[in-house]
Parts: sequence; structure tokens; C-alpha cells
Amino acid sequence: MPEQTLQPTNHLERRILRRSDVELKTGLKRAFLYNLMREGKFPKSVRIGVRAVGWDALEVDQWIADRLKDRD
Repeated sequence: MPEQTLQPTNHLERRILRRSDVELKTGLKRAFLYNLMREGKFPKSVRIGVRAVGWDALEVDQWIADRLKDRD
């Protein structure tokens, strides 16, 4: 069986993060995330089910990158 190697891809994976994943990525808790969303300072969630929401991973990553850029 030939050995397979992973090739780097130039596309970014688009996925939906659940709240617990967003909390882990940002270090922020639920209430603060929702306050920031209400103020227009954090990406809006998207409804993915009757009782489920998530966030676009690329938007969350961009928000984090913007915060890191602003720290200079």
C-alpha cells in the first residue's frame, strides 16, 4: 500500500462552531459573548436548529486576529 502524504491546501475550511468551541477559542464566557454580539463587537451567531446556534469559524478567527492586531 503506497504511503499517503497530506498536501497543504490553499482553501480555508468553512465550519460552524458551537458555543463551547467559541468559548475555548476566545477565552470568553457565554454572557460576555452575547453582550459583545448585542453591541456589534462580535460575529453574530447563526441558527442551526430549533434550539441550537453556532458561529462561522472564519468570522471568529478573524475577530481573534483583529484583537491581536490591535494590541500593538
